[in-house]
Amino acid sequence: MSWSLSIRYQFVIDGELSERALAAFPELSRSDHSSAGTTTLFGTLSDTTAMRGVLARIDSLGLTLLGMAQLPDSAG
Repeated sequence: MSWSLSIRYQFVIDGELSERALAAFPELSRSDHSSAGTTTLFGTLSDTTAMRGVLARIDSLGLTLLGMAQLPDSAG
């Protein structure tokens, strides 16, 4: 089952990603408030398939996902 809801997500990745690695996630933005030694990416994804696509790219690049969270809707 697939719903067409846009949901904001945050992904915390181990390590400070290079610009080349960041280019693999054009739909996400890098947070300026990441902890030292990590990269925090966030953005609105169209559905769970898009979220799974981000997770698959993290895995295929050999990156370590430290955390993932659904963020509150910014329209509130």
